[in-house]
Amino acid sequence: MNITDDILVKIKENFDNEIYLVGGTVRDYFMGLESHDRDILVMDEDAKEFSLKLQKLFDATFIALDEENKIYRLVMQDKVNYIDVTNPVGGTIEKDLMRRDLTINAIAVNIRTGEIVDITGGVADITNKCIHCANEHNFIDDPLRLLRVYRFQALYGFDIAPETVSAVCKYSDLIKKPAVERVNYEILRLFSGKYAHAALENMNKTWILEKLFPFVKELKQVPPNSHHHLDLLHHSIETVKQIQNIYDDSSDEVKEHLDKIDFGGFSRLAHLKFAGFLHDIGKFSTWTIEEGGRHRFIKHDDVGAKLALKLLKNMHFSNKQAEYLSAMVKNHIYPSQVMCSPQITDKVMMRFVRKMDTNSVDNIILAMADRLSARGPEITEQIVERNINSLNMLLKFYLEARENLKPLPILLTGNDVMEILNIKPSPKLGEIMNALHEAQLSGDVMTREQAVEFISSSYCPQ
Repeated sequence: MNITDDILVKIKENFDNEIYLVGGTVRDYFMGLESHDRDILVMDEDAKEFSLKLQKLFDATFIALDEENKIYRLVMQDKVNYIDVTNPVGGTIEKDLMRRDLTINAIAVNIRTGEIVDITGGVADITNKCIHCANEHNFIDDPLRLLRVYRFQALYGFDIAPETVSAVCKYSDLIKKPAVERVNYEILRLFSGKYAHAALENMNKTWILEKLFPFVKELKQVPPNSHHHLDLLHHSIETVKQIQNIYDDSSDEVKEHLDKIDFGGFSRLAHLKFAGFLHDIGKFSTWTIEEGGRHRFIKHDDVGAKLALKLLKNMHFSNKQAEYLSAMVKNHIYPSQVMCSPQITDKVMMRFVRKMDTNSVDNIILAMADRLSARGPEITEQIVERNINSLNMLLKFYLEARENLKPLPILLTGNDVMEILNIKPSPKLGEIMNALHEAQLSGDVMTREQAVEFISSSYCPQ
């Protein structure tokens, strides 16, 4: 392998150390993918001392990622490229590679000679698009690697080798051992992948899915019905797939929005697919079957939002992540309800835009994906087409309106309302403020005078 990377060439020209490029950087090279991070093993010098030399060479920022295991990071001045430096586990390149999670991540290249060290068959597995664990006992050392099997399937769409599936089943009870923050990172990396739906399907076959998300047991109990051709778990997984399909076919404008990293260090798209997986978790606890055999799930969106919020907080997701995901669950029916109004006017659509604000695109796409994932015997192609067309109209309206959209003005404060109505702080005040906000969303109240009239006529004692 010919090392032409400018950063690696500069290291080679300035130091005589025995250095190997390893891990994801090498994997990405063989897959033809661009990589900005370089993981290197320095064989003949303390990793920290060598990292400090690299810091001076590149005028980089030095970060000690893990002092105990001697892992250090150099962030280049462009803030895009970086180098991770460590010493080999076990003292040799061969022992280090055998301690890694997957064969596709267990390939090394000597940056001086270009020699490839591939003792686990990683290059062949990349060529054959197959995921093998490097050594099943490594799952015991770090059970998070169980989840990484599926993260890489989600990213690349590779098949998982049968012996690796067997090993995951064997050690699946260990998946709850890693810190939840590490698990959350892997979950969102998984949902970032184009093939997240395939990974979720395969996780279900090895019990990992239920162990991470106990609500999956409940989803499995809700069967297909007149509106759904799939059981509830597979409907949820299909929704994830449809979100990805919609994204792939979307305009650059929509993709740009969903590619944004607004919270949690991952794209909106990754979070939206996670929301797609969660969107019906309220159905099991609201499930009833009427005399005629119709399945009902009254207020499952409200119940699901509360369940999602509790789940996400227990899993230590950030407040912003939990708020976004629970809001998507709560409002996943809302766009279709809006577009089923007897008269679809600009005022009706503007109310939706005002309410969902910067989450409008996400909410509409979730509603589309939900519709495309539910094709029971009572759902005709005409019904699906009409629903999708109306949601596209709502999306178009939002994209045209958002440039001129300004935040709703505060027409009356809580103190103003208390003075006008001669009331004291109470739950009633909150109810009045919410009603006023709803009236503003609808466009029924636009000025301070109208706001005073609204609360006076609606809440003044008669």
